[in-house]
Amino acid sequence: MMNLDIDLLRAFVAVTDSGSFTGAAEIVGRSQSAVSQQIRRLEDAVGYPVFERTSRSLALTGVGGQLLIGARRILDLNDDIVRSLQAPRANGRLRVGLCEDFVPQQLARLLARFLKLHPGVDLEVNTSLTRELFEAYDQGLLDLVIATRQLQKRGRTIWREPAVWFAASDFRLDLGKPIPLVLLRAPCTYRETIFETLDAADQTWTAACTVSSLMGVQAAVAGGLGITILGRSFIQDGMQILQVPPNWPDLPLTEIVVVGEETADRALVQPLLSFLADGLRGPLEV
Repeated sequence: MMNLDIDLLRAFVAVTDSGSFTGAAEIVGRSQSAVSQQIRRLEDAVGYPVFERTSRSLALTGVGGQLLIGARRILDLNDDIVRSLQAPRANGRLRVGLCEDFVPQQLARLLARFLKLHPGVDLEVNTSLTRELFEAYDQGLLDLVIATRQLQKRGRTIWREPAVWFAASDFRLDLGKPIPLVLLRAPCTYRETIFETLDAADQTWTAACTVSSLMGVQAAVAGGLGITILGRSFIQDGMQILQVPPNWPDLPLTEIVVVGEETADRALVQPLLSFLADGLRGPLEV
């Protein structure tokens, strides 16, 4: 039986998650050429290509998609074993507020793994919009908040990803008409970014739909009601990253910050933050 190399699998998952060899190189701490060589070695080992490469895109092949499922399981098991041998046991109760736009595709899996590694932690998770989490924290209802950076610049940055314009897969941008927008209700950083960007581009728009949750935004966009701005990790099947005109300003990075780590129980906070940072395997600088 063939043994799969952990380092090759880690490079493969990094390329998939970042969408590029350049992004993967930053994640695994190697050069772009070294990552490319690792992917070639992996393809030689499995006997099939794992990516379909063009000059403008990178997509998983059928074999690549099948391999990705197993690769994540192998890496999770490897990393959990190492972490369980190195990390001290944490015990106690921690009330954590997590914003909805904190890497939605990975968060549930990461929290489940954390609790298996730290069965002594009573983790109470409140998932909501950023402004609601900060209100709960200020009222003493939460020990720790992990949320989108707001205008008040609270907290320490632990994650960044590009913000993108996205729409339904069959959406076609017509600049001759007001752009239909899907918006979160105010106050909202994404909402303000949308308005500032379109105003700077002198582009007319209309509020086609206003919702109160990020899941609502995804549903409205996937349904073809309009376009919006969110972090890149929110792109799902049936959606596309929208190619906008060059005169539209570049979008800022989406930043996730942690608030409360100075006052909460460090014996509980530090294992959780370290686990999330390791599990995301993403660079702060995008």
